[in-house]
Amino acid sequence: MIKILKSKIIAGFKSRRINVFLLFLLISFIILIFSKLSKQYTNTIPFNIHKVNVPPEAVILNDSNRVLHITLKTYGFGWLKYYIKKPNITIDFESDVYRTSSKFVWFKSKAYLKNTQFGDQVELLNLKPDTLVFRYDVNMVKKVPIVLDSDIKYSPGYDVFDSIKTVPDSIAVVGAKEFVSKIKNIKTNVLKLNEVKTNIDKAISLKLPKNNQGLKFSNETVKVKAHVERFTEGTLKVPVDLVNVPEGLSLNFFPKIVHVTYYTSLNNFNTISSKDFKVECDYNKLTQTQSFLIPQVVKAPENVKNVKIHQQHIEFIIKE
Repeated sequence: MIKILKSKIIAGFKSRRINVFLLFLLISFIILIFSKLSKQYTNTIPFNIHKVNVPPEAVILNDSNRVLHITLKTYGFGWLKYYIKKPNITIDFESDVYRTSSKFVWFKSKAYLKNTQFGDQVELLNLKPDTLVFRYDVNMVKKVPIVLDSDIKYSPGYDVFDSIKTVPDSIAVVGAKEFVSKIKNIKTNVLKLNEVKTNIDKAISLKLPKNNQGLKFSNETVKVKAHVERFTEGTLKVPVDLVNVPEGLSLNFFPKIVHVTYYTSLNNFNTISSKDFKVECDYNKLTQTQSFLIPQVVKAPENVKNVKIHQQHIEFIIKE
């Protein structure tokens, strides 16, 4: 029991000595830090430009890398705030710059900056550059069309009759004329659908420029819409007409009736007849080496698609 008590007393004494040592070490470190911070130092650091009161109609074009390298002399305590947070120089576009037709120019002396943006404990030794030029352009508004990028596969027997539409079909782009004028259209991200047999109504995001130079867009997404129907194929017999045959020239041709196939929705199938189609052979399109006429569909109803003629050649002979 006595041995245990003795060991505890010795351990407590050692621990107390260690604690005292650590306390003196901490006090020495604090004194050293205060000694360093109480001295004056000279250094050059970059200041970002913070713009205020820029005219709303003006778009600054070339300020992305604008910095001022300022050489300062101040006490260590004064330097702490510059290392904790990256410093800014505020430029007021109402009072600190003069404006030309294409640029803003900032020119200020070291004394002006010291008096307006630095305290009495800071000595401003050098400023580089001492002049900043900001090119600007006037805002432009332009409507640009949306281009749908899609990969859509329909279930067998299904299709869309009208083209797939985006809502809206165009968006407004606002920004500097130099950049807005270069934008011709805006594409969507890829809309990929498989086995589609119902109406399409999907939201899709736009591929907006990554480096957009401060441009603003009225929409970031659009709706993709389409009416999907059940489709079927039909075939009709349609008479062939000859056109532009020279006066006094008599032709005999064969066949006089061709088979026309088309694709339409089930709802429209029974409303379509051969009278809705017109097939012609244009004699003016006949070449010297050609011994046959080529039929073309020159009229078809609006509610059909993929119209094809089975017979691609119409044979003819000139009557005496």
